[in-house]
Amino acid sequence: MNELQHKIGFIPADILLPKTNNMASWSVVACDQYTSQPEYWERVERAVGNQPSTLRLVFPESRLGSAGEQENIAQINATMKAYLKEGVFRTVPASYIYVERTQANGKVRRGVVGAVDLEQYDYHPGASALIRATEGTVLERIPPRVAVRRDAPLEATHIMLLIDDPMRTAIEPLGGEKDRMEKLYDFTLMEGGGHIAGWKVSGEQEARLTRALWSLTEPAAFKEKYHMPDAPVLLFAVGDGNHSLATAKECYERQKQSTPPEQWASLPSRYALTEVVNLHDGSLEFEPIHRVVFGVDPADVLRELKNRYPGATEGPGEGQAIGFVYGEREGVVTIPNSKAKLAVGTLQSFLDEYTKEHGGRIDYIHGSDITRELGKKSANIGFLLPTMRKSQLFPIVMADGVLPRKTFSMGEAWDKRYYLECRKIR
Repeated sequence: MNELQHKIGFIPADILLPKTNNMASWSVVACDQYTSQPEYWERVERAVGNQPSTLRLVFPESRLGSAGEQENIAQINATMKAYLKEGVFRTVPASYIYVERTQANGKVRRGVVGAVDLEQYDYHPGASALIRATEGTVLERIPPRVAVRRDAPLEATHIMLLIDDPMRTAIEPLGGEKDRMEKLYDFTLMEGGGHIAGWKVSGEQEARLTRALWSLTEPAAFKEKYHMPDAPVLLFAVGDGNHSLATAKECYERQKQSTPPEQWASLPSRYALTEVVNLHDGSLEFEPIHRVVFGVDPADVLRELKNRYPGATEGPGEGQAIGFVYGEREGVVTIPNSKAKLAVGTLQSFLDEYTKEHGGRIDYIHGSDITRELGKKSANIGFLLPTMRKSQLFPIVMADGVLPRKTFSMGEAWDKRYYLECRKIR
């Protein structure tokens, strides 16, 4: 790590890749996907079988709260140790990896895998750190993840950070230099996840990447871009895996308490493996994250939503439009003059209050078809939200601190980041 890499908080890492020939079985989708579709994870289980797999290194959220949770966590940690002992991995030392992910729609998403310095990350609203959360962090979601990571010898990542690089100076030039890189992997992902390939970044490519990222922090250019003269520089905004990064931060802070300050820089837990992607990548599309409320009287939920906001009406109109579906009904509620900047904030505020008083469970769903399917089931109601524009992301985070939780998703569930690269954290 050189001085400039230290300043931007994004450094090369000793990255672990599996030696297996069956990469498709190794790589599984992020644990927070398909949370209301256990059949998806059952298919993955069958596909993986006894092959080495990141499925054995993570805890799908669809299983949280199930019987034997602590035993499952212990098994995950035991598997990590076994994989390390049995030589499942090879090490790509002190490296960035340039990644091209061909999505199900044929578009190619480009990114760079490396490690971020958690000293330069803060997930609290109103933070001024170089690396910030984009959504509200649900503190209740951190302890189960800490339980997995606390004693884990390694990490697998689905965290994705975004940079606002409209001139495409940092990541995109690497795409034209693949013939000068060592290819590290190239395979088709399971369950319709598309294709992924990765190359080792080295030499002048690494130096140029670092300089390009550093230039995005130049104060004068930053102020001119956003017209917010008092806003502290924001280089990386968390696009995916916010709670996983917050968990890494929490585990690092705990280790600091029992470690002399002069040794903090050498703690492997100080860093977290991530992929950095340009907000302006042509493949990157913001998708709304919809809501389904389970175990409620759907007509009552809809009635109370309209009662909560004066002037709210069914049907199109002036204001924030929120779609709904339950039973055989589907329509739109329009809410005028909401204090929240986005419809998702208006809806989330209501749902939090309603479920606290009346019960029910909220789930966050990627994909309108799945939302409709689940919303039509008995005692459920689905809410369909509009898409946030990409151009709103950095200015809103800088102005308001964070977006409402689960505001947007970068693509459909099958296009989310799959676990692939690993790194030792002890």
